[in-house]
Amino acid sequence: MLDLIPSLHGWAPTIIGQRFAVATIVRASGSVPRPVGSSMLVSNAGAVLGSLSGGCVEGAVVAAALESMDDGATRLETFGYSAADAFAVGLTCGGELDVHIEPANGNPGGRLAEALLQLVAYGLDEPVALVRRLDGGGSGAVVISQPAAADVSHHPQLRALLDLPGDPGAGRARSVQLESFLRSGATGVLQLGGPGLCTGAATLLVESRLAPPRMLVFGANDFSAALLPAAKPLGYHVTLVDARPAFASQARFQTADEVVTAWPHHYLAAEAAAGRVDARTLICVLTHDPKFDVPLLETALALDVAFIGALGSRRSHVQRVGALLDAGVRPERIAQLHSPLGLDLGAVTPAEVAVSVLAEVIAARHPAASHQPLRETSGPIHQERAAKPAPTHSLQQEIAWT
Repeated sequence: MLDLIPSLHGWAPTIIGQRFAVATIVRASGSVPRPVGSSMLVSNAGAVLGSLSGGCVEGAVVAAALESMDDGATRLETFGYSAADAFAVGLTCGGELDVHIEPANGNPGGRLAEALLQLVAYGLDEPVALVRRLDGGGSGAVVISQPAAADVSHHPQLRALLDLPGDPGAGRARSVQLESFLRSGATGVLQLGGPGLCTGAATLLVESRLAPPRMLVFGANDFSAALLPAAKPLGYHVTLVDARPAFASQARFQTADEVVTAWPHHYLAAEAAAGRVDARTLICVLTHDPKFDVPLLETALALDVAFIGALGSRRSHVQRVGALLDAGVRPERIAQLHSPLGLDLGAVTPAEVAVSVLAEVIAARHPAASHQPLRETSGPIHQERAAKPAPTHSLQQEIAWT
């Protein structure tokens, strides 16, 4: 339901004053338009907020939601492609969806309605998580304001949702599994069972959104002016850094979330020391000046970050590698550097180079992808992404990594 946050404010009167139902994708396979966690609200008057498939199955979902409001029962509907019946409700893209439909009575004291009203207060980029029980006909929802620091033992509502005993130590293994998932910023379905849960097994839909990952762009020039606005729609918090005030202060760089005038390697070292650089951070070096590039890359390659890239020619790359080796940077760390930065798209202009750079950023996030034109590949377009290893063998995950 986190995908609905930008539009929830206008729906607050509906949530309070009417019966409604929430339809949510809880399993997706093959080529499907929307990932797990995508939700649609349906009021008893037939008003709709959100989409699950771009139109393929919405009519059937609305009908099922109205029925759920009438009888008060949750439903799990499966939609797929039926080649045998051209008029059957299904996905023309050939994938398959399981949609969980849960009614709410419109009472703001109800758990699901209350959770939605809490989500209204969150901005588009604010970290937040929502945990819902899917088993037993649906038994509530809990909003968590800081999923990166989630702690079940200090969250009575979450413990109640999991039906854990009052003893903080009880069910700790299951709590750790849930906390790990919340802190990852992932969305998916968790199957938790065994000792520590009074009711036995619990099926949870967990939607977790962390603060946007940072993209640190070093160098105020034509290429960064094109890259800054192009990176924003990908969900990055973009910072431009340049040591030269006359360059950094230009109006064309105001599309960045922040512009900093500082020596690049000093700024990066200070941000890392303050804990504002993490394993999701991207670093793009566009300065084209060895006096900035080399100390900056030396600092960057000592950090645990998601991506480090440096723009320039192959000759510049060879010179950088030599300088980094002379500075004592290990060859295996230099091998992690994306340089020359960008996929080979034939890019020439700054706007084209920005596309090339972001294409490599996306490709680095999905190393199993072929990076070929779709017309030269076969199989589902939206391949299922491999799940990260579970913290313990007893945790089963169906994950849509975002």
